[in-house]
Amino acid sequence: MTLGNPLVKTKEEIEIMRQGGKILAYVLSELANYIKPDISELDIDRLAEKLILEKGAVPGFKKVDGYKHATCISTNDVVVHGIPTEYRLKEGDIVGIDCGVYYKGFHTDMAQTLRVSTQNYNKIDKFLETGEKAMWEGIKAAKLGNRIGDISKAIQDVVEGQRYSVVRSLIGHGVGKELHEEPEVPGFLDQAISRTPKLYDGMTIAVEVIYNMGKSDVIYSINDGWTIKSKDGSLSGLFERTIAITREGPLILTK
Repeated sequence: MTLGNPLVKTKEEIEIMRQGGKILAYVLSELANYIKPDISELDIDRLAEKLILEKGAVPGFKKVDGYKHATCISTNDVVVHGIPTEYRLKEGDIVGIDCGVYYKGFHTDMAQTLRVSTQNYNKIDKFLETGEKAMWEGIKAAKLGNRIGDISKAIQDVVEGQRYSVVRSLIGHGVGKELHEEPEVPGFLDQAISRTPKLYDGMTIAVEVIYNMGKSDVIYSINDGWTIKSKDGSLSGLFERTIAITREGPLILTK
């Protein structure tokens, strides 16, 4: 632990986050099993809140000023912050479920994008497999001796290596007593790695891959102040895990 660094957590705090993260991973697993055609976005949200409360935790997103749901549901060209609606999922849709748990004073954050189908869609499967691979490569780079830029480069290399686009205006972040803390964790590199923040033992961050099948530009699509879509209408994906930086390597807290 680096004395005086407000970004690091004690072992006891990380253990609390691991417990909360375990609840969150359970919730996302149950939601993944629930996804099928004709389920509405609000159905998903209601089940998420029910499962979180049953485990003795609180929906973390409801602690964000002005937000009234346990999840953000991002279907097809919605990039992030989709407010759950009565829209019913259809065969061939993709749906990103972003959810947070607040447990014993600490937040964890996690997201997964899923295909709403039992059929094989090669183009969509490749897109989703790329985003998940980028997340795991970013997590692998989250080790002592590295910097935030190493995570950013790992994500960008995988996503852009398949000719998809990392969204530049939305990024990962620190997480802990607040849902969004320092440092920022971009999924792209726009400066020398040596100029990006160092990774310290005890830091807790949300490694997040936010990317589009088409171009990286995004827009606020409707006048709700939250929902962000891809500007060109292309499919968008989101993958996220909360991790801790430790001397033994990255510790995934949401599993």
